[in-house]
Amino acid sequence: MIPDLANCVDMFLNYATVERGLALNTLEAYGRDLNRYLSFLEEEGIAEPGQISALIIVRYLGRLGKEGLSARSRARALVSLRMFHKFLAAEGITGENPASKVVAPHTIQTLPRVLTSGEVERLLVVAGEETPLVLRDRAMLELLYATGLRVSELVGLRFQDLELGGGYLRAFGKRNKQRIVPMGEASIEALRRYLERGRERLRKSGSGDYLFLNPFGKSLTRQGFWKMIKRRAREAGIPKNITPHTLRHSFATHLLENGADLRSVQTMLGHADISTVQIYTHVTRERLRKIHEQFHPRG
Repeated sequence: MIPDLANCVDMFLNYATVERGLALNTLEAYGRDLNRYLSFLEEEGIAEPGQISALIIVRYLGRLGKEGLSARSRARALVSLRMFHKFLAAEGITGENPASKVVAPHTIQTLPRVLTSGEVERLLVVAGEETPLVLRDRAMLELLYATGLRVSELVGLRFQDLELGGGYLRAFGKRNKQRIVPMGEASIEALRRYLERGRERLRKSGSGDYLFLNPFGKSLTRQGFWKMIKRRAREAGIPKNITPHTLRHSFATHLLENGADLRSVQTMLGHADISTVQIYTHVTRERLRKIHEQFHPRG
């Protein structure tokens, strides 16, 4: 007996929870997308999974557009439908995945905000007396720019993840995937100074083996680091709206500008798909265009 569409959604969400181990916010997004989809199918008089065609999905995406959803939001909704219909086909509930034939709505990709090399240098200075927090902030900023870690990876670092002698660290990214990332001499030196003169003064019983601690001896949170980098940017006189991801973007862009190949940058960033990294080539091309306009006699 073929389950009805509501049961199919329940089966899919259960599969995504138990077998795929997807994060709660991802599951909630899938649930919202699919419930909206079911309402549309009900209006269309479609009750069984096998009745859904690529044309139906295109019409659904068109409806979302008329309701005011952006191309980006519609593209995300299509991702949910593809996953859902792929599951139905794999389970033998339908013969094929109709969503696989549907092209995603065109989205204009926003170029990431990056810092110039000079702005990075100003940010990394972190002026002031070498208190434990100043040493920590220098080490974190140096390490973030040297490695391109996600902020969650940075604040989650533990002692055993570092290989200072070898000049690399182990980062644990999405779905706990491990990768090896080189650190560079400047960040290693900043880390050594923090470990020798800063962390021990911050450490308290119960601090555990987390690398970066707050004034109370607990592991620094993502929010705590976000506030710190904002404050340090203001102190450095950088007017741009800087987030932890700005240094990750700057890391990738500056590597490519200086001749690194795309595959190596992809590996260091921990992206599974190289197309995700290709956005940075647009950044470097845009920068070259602006330089040409500024300095060429006929720019």
